[in-house]
Amino acid sequence: MSDSQNDQERNRLSARAWRYARVGANIGGVAARMAGARLTGTDLKDRSNAAALTAALGGLKGPIMKVAQLLATVPDMLPPEYAEELSKLQSEAPPMGAAFVKRRMMAELGAGWRQRFKEFDLHPAAAASLGQVHRASALDGMSLACKLQYPDMQSAVEADLKQLDLLFAVHRRMDPAIDTREMAKEIGARVREELDYGREAKHAALYAHILKNEPLVRVPSVRADLSTNRLLTLQWLDGEKILNFKAHSLEERNLLATAMFRAWWLPFSRFGVIHGDPHLGNYTVFSDRGSPKGINLLDYGCVRIFPQSFVAGVVELYQALLTDDFDRTVHAYQTWGFKGLNRDLVEVLNIWARFIYGPLLDDRVRTIADGVAPSEYGRREAFRVHQALKEKGPVTIPQEFVFMDRAAIGLGAVFLHLDARLNFYQLFNEAIANFSAAQVGARQADALKAVGL
Repeated sequence: MSDSQNDQERNRLSARAWRYARVGANIGGVAARMAGARLTGTDLKDRSNAAALTAALGGLKGPIMKVAQLLATVPDMLPPEYAEELSKLQSEAPPMGAAFVKRRMMAELGAGWRQRFKEFDLHPAAAASLGQVHRASALDGMSLACKLQYPDMQSAVEADLKQLDLLFAVHRRMDPAIDTREMAKEIGARVREELDYGREAKHAALYAHILKNEPLVRVPSVRADLSTNRLLTLQWLDGEKILNFKAHSLEERNLLATAMFRAWWLPFSRFGVIHGDPHLGNYTVFSDRGSPKGINLLDYGCVRIFPQSFVAGVVELYQALLTDDFDRTVHAYQTWGFKGLNRDLVEVLNIWARFIYGPLLDDRVRTIADGVAPSEYGRREAFRVHQALKEKGPVTIPQEFVFMDRAAIGLGAVFLHLDARLNFYQLFNEAIANFSAAQVGARQADALKAVGL
């Protein structure tokens, strides 16, 4: 490599280090401003501060951006202006240059790495928060997606999680209604897991095993011979963005919504596994002559495997709300890990539960929002819960609950985009038909063993 290329790489790493330092300062400053505003009784709704923070995070495009996106999905975690701005962030990082990619590929597959591919595009097809994706083709002709992790991501993630701890700590001091310590643990654990591409390969294999008989969902095969813990090579699945189908017929939009529903709820209700990151970049639509036939599920970095007792709690709460059985509701929350519950706290939690479960409790064809404006969907319930917890709380959100809730909200957003009209009650009851916690545990154990998890 030439001296100029070495200089470019050193400059790139120096710039990345500088951006991390700057983002840390910005987050600390925002936290201080929020705390100061709260203490002085002034208005937190300063959109300029929110926009400035988003601009700083967007310039970094590193793992802190993923943390910011997670924060934006937690109802009332941040003032609405901050959540709205952070939710605009897209997973598009500044790409590594061709010389850098060559060095990274050599580090992962050895000096002869190029001879292991028929073709390899050094320019990324997509860039995300932890790595970038390159199109390639195998020697046997298979089209490939090679996800290559950026250098030094482990230290970057740890630095970013410290900033997350700062934000959560400030939030707890300002507003103790929701104890966020378990939430921080869960987010940290999942983001750290995303660094392990070997684990992600097993997650992809797990979903291929679970959904092998589901025609509406395609899962890419893993090329273990071209993968490492920091390079994940999957089959490339051709598809279009799901938003391209917003203007298609209701029948086609409903088909895509059904595919999304089954892709998330069947693995959870039958195997205790959930995809915790259902945003628009993680799936595409496969078609036949322009007619959609289903979805490609593309990313497996954020997969949550639950104990059978947690899955049983989800089903039990659904059945308790369906029959208005208060004692059974309490037992379901306790199964999830909620502690120190009293009747008032349970009633508060039920506000949010009835919002999340609402479409599943309603045996009719409907939209997910059922007449509520998309911009207001869930806001009223989140506000009521937050206000009530200020008086009745605090409550500690169990660690395992975080991504379950996030997945439900993310799915709801997709259904809103598609303006789908479905009988969600019927879909859910098909998913949990003949439910048995013991069977979930047995299926899960067999599936995990099959893929080496």
